[in-house]
Amino acid sequence: MDNFNSIITTHRNTDFDALASVVAANLLYPDAKPVLPRNLNVNVKAFLSLHKELFRMYAPNEIDPDAVKHLVVVDINRWGRLEGFKGLANRDDLEIILWDHHLSNTDIDADWKCQEAMGATISLLVRQLKTQKISLTPMQATLFLIGLYEDTGQLTFAGTKSDDARAAAYLLDNGADLGVLSSFLRPGYGAAHKDVLFEILEKASSTSLNGYNVSIFQIVIGGHIDGLAMVVRMFRELLNLDAAFGIFSSQQNNKCMVIGRSDHEGLNVGSIMRSLGGGGHPGAGSAMLKAVNPDAVASMIQELIQGNQEASVQISDMMSSPVYTIRPDISMQKAKTILDKEGYTGLPVIDDKTLIGVISKRDIRKIKNPRRLNAPVKGFMSRRVRTISPDKNPSQAARLMVKYDIGRLPVLDEDKLIGIITRSDVMKHFYHSLQERGHQNA
Repeated sequence: MDNFNSIITTHRNTDFDALASVVAANLLYPDAKPVLPRNLNVNVKAFLSLHKELFRMYAPNEIDPDAVKHLVVVDINRWGRLEGFKGLANRDDLEIILWDHHLSNTDIDADWKCQEAMGATISLLVRQLKTQKISLTPMQATLFLIGLYEDTGQLTFAGTKSDDARAAAYLLDNGADLGVLSSFLRPGYGAAHKDVLFEILEKASSTSLNGYNVSIFQIVIGGHIDGLAMVVRMFRELLNLDAAFGIFSSQQNNKCMVIGRSDHEGLNVGSIMRSLGGGGHPGAGSAMLKAVNPDAVASMIQELIQGNQEASVQISDMMSSPVYTIRPDISMQKAKTILDKEGYTGLPVIDDKTLIGVISKRDIRKIKNPRRLNAPVKGFMSRRVRTISPDKNPSQAARLMVKYDIGRLPVLDEDKLIGIITRSDVMKHFYHSLQERGHQNA
């Protein structure tokens, strides 16, 4: 393990924009060591296998995090998507520089940053390289153009800016090879991709959501398959959809990959994926979820499409307060009566002002023997309660609800229950009110 005090790194599942941005940042900060996650996009793996002698990269396990004093982060603005360096988030003695074209949901508090809405992060870095008159080799220019073209759909995606086009022209002037570019941006289409695409075509259907022609489908795959984003894109193009969202569940683990592709300026896939804990751009995005119900994910995507896809207020602005609570010693029958009378789906259980559990209608429905309804709530309540703090936002609440398939989150402030937020509360923030939707559907 090396004691490097200055490093450059990027997000897991590294794509060409991220790789190009790491290499470009290394030209701006030559004393920093470039560090790539182990999880790389399949095309990036192929590129590096052929060019490993030209681009020396380090792995996270080769770096001693405690020795790092200067951190350059590119193409990502969240600690959770970095590999091996999450612990740096709590360091007060760390200088952070950020280059990114994503503007939402950032939690990396950088000392200096260049964060602009752009088709690709590499365009921001190329602009600076040009300003500082740092020369590029044809191979570097080619890599940078691959990253730029990948993230902008060869300058066709809705998020593409004029600076992206200027960067592309500059890279071509510096010897970028379009032949090399096309070979690495053309993903391999194999038998596994064909089988998945045929299954999607057989099972999937489209519907109109908020004026968009959209397909949201679920597929179970036998194991890891690289290039599923290509399959989603091909499916969208074949059916001429405004957007397609694939929810891929694995038989081998408890993970779920969500991939979205859009060809409509008004439907921001990246924003939807950020609400699910992932990321992306207006035309493309993805999220990796653990222990989730695919049906709940599909419902969440549908609701987000029907809404404004943004979360700008805090939980404290939306929660219900005061909270109706019950004691752990009351009977299940009494709890059932309260739930039915008040119209709640669940209630917090409080003992001596402390939240110790939640009882829901789902818990009551599990009881088959009527006599057990006389037993106290504490024997049936869920003790592993997922909570949220009042300063979080609706997107964070939505991610918890999807991940754990729950309909409500108690709001705690210094371990004190101050409110509760439900799935309906979150959804009302993401789309027009239920009453307005009812009028639209009438």
